[in-house]
Amino acid sequence: MGLGGISMWQLLIILLIVVLIFGTKRLKTIGGDLGGALKSFRKAMDTDESDKDKDEDDEPRRIEDGKPDAEFAEQKDTTQSS
Repeated sequence: MGLGGISMWQLLIILLIVVLIFGTKRLKTIGGDLGGALKSFRKAMDTDESDKDKDEDDEPRRIEDGKPDAEFAEQKDTTQSS
């Protein structure tokens, strides 16, 4: 007995019908596309988790004694001179 009550012979007949309908070249491209989609999905999930970890480590920058950040001061200088 195979998967869910389907015997090995029934699986082979289904596979033969699918190959006859789609052809081997088309099945190969479908398999390649599906594999590429899974690979990019896994990569996106890994980068999303690493970005989340990186964001948790960063602490917000605070302005002390009313002094602006150096980046803000540079932006302010460039906008005033424009």
